[in-house]
Amino acid sequence: MLKQTRTFFRKNRTNIAIGAGIVGSIYLGANYVISKLTEAKNRMATDRIAKENLRRRFEQNQEDCSFTVLALLPTATERILELLPVEQITHQLQEKKAARLAKSGAPSEVSFGALSVKDDDGVSVKSLKSEPAPQTGTGEPRPKKTKAQLWNELKITSITRAYTLVYTLALLCFLTRIQLNLLGRRNYLSSVISLAERDTESPISLENNESNPQLSQEDYDVNRKYLTFSWWLLHRGWRKLLSIVEVSVKQVFGPLNPRDDISMSQLRDLTLQIRKTVEGDGEFSWLPFLLPPNGDEDLVLREAGVIPEHTTPDPTGTSQTSAFASSPPLRRLLDETSDLIDSPPGRDVLSQLFDAAFNILLEEKLAEQAFKVVAMPMPGGIDREGRIQEIYEVPPDAKTKVANVLAVVTRQAHLIGNGIPNEYLKAMEKVQDLTGFSAIIYSNFDLSKASPTD
Repeated sequence: MLKQTRTFFRKNRTNIAIGAGIVGSIYLGANYVISKLTEAKNRMATDRIAKENLRRRFEQNQEDCSFTVLALLPTATERILELLPVEQITHQLQEKKAARLAKSGAPSEVSFGALSVKDDDGVSVKSLKSEPAPQTGTGEPRPKKTKAQLWNELKITSITRAYTLVYTLALLCFLTRIQLNLLGRRNYLSSVISLAERDTESPISLENNESNPQLSQEDYDVNRKYLTFSWWLLHRGWRKLLSIVEVSVKQVFGPLNPRDDISMSQLRDLTLQIRKTVEGDGEFSWLPFLLPPNGDEDLVLREAGVIPEHTTPDPTGTSQTSAFASSPPLRRLLDETSDLIDSPPGRDVLSQLFDAAFNILLEEKLAEQAFKVVAMPMPGGIDREGRIQEIYEVPPDAKTKVANVLAVVTRQAHLIGNGIPNEYLKAMEKVQDLTGFSAIIYSNFDLSKASPTD
C-alpha cells in the first residue's frame, strides 16, 4: 500500500506540484482580491464619513457666520445712527409744527410725540417718526434752521443712513464668510497635520474643531488676532463708505422735494445712479473699506485691545514687540483675505449681495409700505424652507410722495442694522454664489497657503 502510494506520487509529482501551485495561487489570489476589496470598501466608507463630516462642519460654519454678523453689526449701526440722527431732525420739525399750531390757536390734541396734522407742504411729520430722538450731551443750543432746510437735511440723512447700512451689512457678511471659512479650513488642516505626525489610524473628526486640544495656543492667538481685523470695517471702513454715499445721495436726491410724487421706476433709477457712483465699475476695490493698509495692522490690534496700547510698531519688523511682524501665519491669512476680496469672483459675489439687499428694500418694503402694494403668491415659487414666495408688482402708474419713501427708509434703517431676524441678511445668505464662494475657500487645501504652521 505504501509502496503503491510512493509509486503514484513519484510518477505524478510534476502534475501534483503544478496542481498544488495552481490551488495555492488561486487561494493567495482570492485572499489578495478579498483584502483589496475590503480595503477599498473601508476606504470608501472612511472617505464618505470624512466628506459627510466636512459637509456638516461647513454648514455649521456658515451658521456661525450668520450669528457672528448679527453680533458685530450693532457696533457699526450704533455709530451710524448716532452720526446721522434722523430722529433728531424729525423732532425739530415736530417742534416747529407744534409751535406754529400753538400760535395759531390750534387744538391742544397735537403733541410732540405724534403730530397727525399735515404741515404746509401736505406731508405728515407723523409718518417720519420711527424712534425717539436721541438726546445730545453737549447741551449747546443749535442754530435755528428753516423748515425747508430741515426737510432737505432729513431727506439726505435718511437715505444716506439706510443705504450706508445696506452696504455695511453686505460688506460685513462678505468679510465674515471669508474669515470664518479660512479659519475653519486652517483648523481642519491643523488637526490633519497633527494626526499625521502621530501616525494614528483613528478617523479624523471635524466636529467642534474650535475646541480641539490639538490646536496650539499659538493657533488660537493667531485666530483671535485675525478675527479682530473686522474692527476696521466696524470703526473706520463704514466712515469712508458713508462719505461716498452721502455725496452721491446729495447729487441724485438733492433736487427732489418731499411734496413731489415719485414712481417705483423713478426710485429704481435714482437708486441705480447712487449704486453706480458708489460701486463704480467691476474693477472697484472694496479692500480699503474691509482691511487696514499695510503697516496699520498693529494699530488695529491696539485699538481693539488685543495688544497693549504702549506696544509700538517696529519699522524694521524685527522687534518681538511688534505683534504683527512676529506672526507670519497672521500675515498669510491677511494676504489671502486681500486676494479673495479683490478677486473677480469676490467682487461678483459682493455685487450680488448688494442686489439682494436693495431688492428687499425697494421691491418689498417700499413697494408694500410706501406704494401700498399687496403681495401676491409667486406661481410655483417655494423657497428652500418650504414657504410660498411672494412678489410685489407695482403698477406702472403707481406713485407716492417722496416723504412717504423717507418714512419707510427711516424705519428700515433700524431693521437693517438691528433687526432680529434680519430679513436683509437672510436675503444675502440665499445668494447661491456666496455659498459657492465660501465652499471654494473652505475646501482649498493648498498647503503652501493654508498650513497653520511653517
